[in-house]
Amino acid sequence: MATPKRPNTHVRRPGAAPVARSRKEMTKEERQEVREQRRERRREVTEGMRRGDDRFLSARDRGPARAIARDVVDSRRTVGTFFFGGALIVLLGSSASMPAQVRLVANLLWAVLAAAVILDVLLLCRKVKRLLRERHPDSTGRMGGLYLYVAMRSITFRKLRIPLPRRKFGDRV
Repeated sequence: MATPKRPNTHVRRPGAAPVARSRKEMTKEERQEVREQRRERRREVTEGMRRGDDRFLSARDRGPARAIARDVVDSRRTVGTFFFGGALIVLLGSSASMPAQVRLVANLLWAVLAAAVILDVLLLCRKVKRLLRERHPDSTGRMGGLYLYVAMRSITFRKLRIPLPRRKFGDRV
């Protein structure tokens, strides 16, 4: 089709998609309907993410490697979940108003917590790597990103993890 001449520009081409109306041009009922559709779509996406449906997961959570990592982390108790409670104790114990012995113990507790979290994450990463090599030997993804994913999921409180844990404590992966 040729480029329309200026006098004919106001005439719509046949078969063209309807122009989206602005919010000001919509009636109150149409705005309410659009709002309800958006709300329903968000609810559907949120539920899909919580269930772990691959269609709704973000790129960060997609794929078999990430699913294995989630299952490994979710099937056991991790030191990382206790880290924040220990950090609160360290914060209170290291205030200037505390005696020197209490501050020393708080600093030692901080070092022990950090070492325990690092050791726990290393053990989790080894297990994830082994399971990934067994179940998906042709996997070519970068392991560094997966290890960071394992670390972040392991220090997140279980109830706040998205997608929700599919495994109970003690389940075999």
